[in-house]
Amino acid sequence: MAYANPSPGNSNAQVLLYLNVIGSAAPSAVVTGDPATAIAMGTTLNVPALQDVTINAANDVFTWSQLDSSAKLSIATTSTNSISGNIVVDPTTFFGTSITAASTTAVAVQGLLGLSRNKTKIAFALRFLDSVPDGTSTTTNDRWIKGLGYITGLAPKVSADQPVWVTPFTITVTGEYLIAETTAT
Repeated sequence: MAYANPSPGNSNAQVLLYLNVIGSAAPSAVVTGDPATAIAMGTTLNVPALQDVTINAANDVFTWSQLDSSAKLSIATTSTNSISGNIVVDPTTFFGTSITAASTTAVAVQGLLGLSRNKTKIAFALRFLDSVPDGTSTTTNDRWIKGLGYITGLAPKVSADQPVWVTPFTITVTGEYLIAETTAT
């Protein structure tokens, strides 16, 4: 059995989060996979200084009672998906290159705060790198979770015990996650 291990500090095996504004750039090879389900990423923003990442795929459940049953019945309904985490604030990534950027401008211009403030729909790709999937192979395989969503939940904080700005973030996903597996180059 092999484990998906992000290997902190190993540049060849990191969890990476890429963002882009929908429709702002032509497709590129940043996100590959099934062409029918690939999300065109174009020129992306690689979110630096990730401290942790949580992938949430929570199905809602409808529950009801019937007179002929002593137990409740349930059925899964739509899913509420999100990706959340914490980052050490990088001023350029957080504020962008223009503090007055409109929602139609490139992701690096808006920054995370601009994407949230402008309610800009983004494409995201979260990359896992499994350097040795079966424990014996030297093949490297990427695992991608991709989708569309909105940046929310920014709350930068600094304190005497934490002398650098750190902020939580959430990508509230609109629609389904897309899962892809590609061979790393």
